[in-house]
Order: sequence, then C-alpha cells, then structure tokens
Amino acid sequence: MEDLLKRITFSRNVLCGKPVIRGLRISVEMVLELLAKGATEQEILEDYPELEPDDLRAVVNAGRWRKIHGRV
Repeated sequence: MEDLLKRITFSRNVLCGKPVIRGLRISVEMVLELLAKGATEQEILEDYPELEPDDLRAVVNAGRWRKIHGRV
C-alpha cells in the first residue's frame, strides 16, 4: 500500500495544496466523488486517460487511510 500512496502528492502550486494524483491536476477528492456517485473504474480511466489503474487503487487506499488515521 505504501507504494500506491506515493502516487498521491501535495503541492501548494497544484490545486492549492489539495491531494492530487501524481502531480496531475486531478484531485483525490474528485475521483472519490466520482466513485461514490457510481462511476466505474473503467469510465474514469476513459474520461481521464492520463490516469492508470494503480492511481485509482491509490485513491481508494488514501481514502481508507485517511478515515482510519485522519491524514494521508
């Protein structure tokens, strides 16, 4: 899981420091919202071709980690 979480990055210069995927302007929050609304992984990957399957796994794991530990 640690390797997956390395895909989640933070920078004051990207989306005001929100957690994003690999420095892209795709926030963890947005991907979690898409999943919560019922979007499939395949749909997300088609809509955001710069994402990789491991990016989605990282987002889900980051969400779980934050719920348990209060931070990513």
